[in-house]
Amino acid sequence: MGQIALPLDWHASQRDEDYLISAANREAFDHLKSWSLWPVMATVLTGPRRSGRSLLGRIFVRKTGGRLFDDAEAHDEEDLFHAWNEAQERRKPLLLVAAAPPPLWQVTLPDLRSRLAATPHAAIHDPDDQLIADLFTKLLGDRGIAAPPDLAAWVARRIERSYVALIRAVEVLDLALFARPRRLSLAMARDALTEAGLFQRARSVR
Repeated sequence: MGQIALPLDWHASQRDEDYLISAANREAFDHLKSWSLWPVMATVLTGPRRSGRSLLGRIFVRKTGGRLFDDAEAHDEEDLFHAWNEAQERRKPLLLVAAAPPPLWQVTLPDLRSRLAATPHAAIHDPDDQLIADLFTKLLGDRGIAAPPDLAAWVARRIERSYVALIRAVEVLDLALFARPRRLSLAMARDALTEAGLFQRARSVR
């Protein structure tokens, strides 16, 4: 599994750093890791629903002493404006976590709009099959469910390539096992996920 190897100045704690990385989120992670090289002490981090963008933001600000605005596009514009200025003055990074980049926000304050235009943007993308498989195994393990060998890769090729679909698949299997306690098998997973309407046509392996 592609678990993050944290840089030396990000000391791992118990739970938050249990965060998996692949091509889908590596660019965003590398950008946050090199925050001291940002052209301004602020970045916008975006990603799909349930992609771990808020978790990664919390990890980042705790390790750097910076400041986090989650769902930044919904915050008061004056607050964002002053936080952006303060980040430059204190040289402490500001992380704005949002569903979409600032050009899609409805910003009415001209000074904030100009600052957001100068702010770097890092994006978490839809998960690739490897990340889906790794997250599938991890999320089942978090619930005390052992996945049979090859089940994760088999499921990853058949469900929608999204974090929401992945989490829904885990929830469906958890409920199926709760309703009828037994060992998780490929046949049981196939039946439960097919009944839930989560399967698509299998993607080819590359």
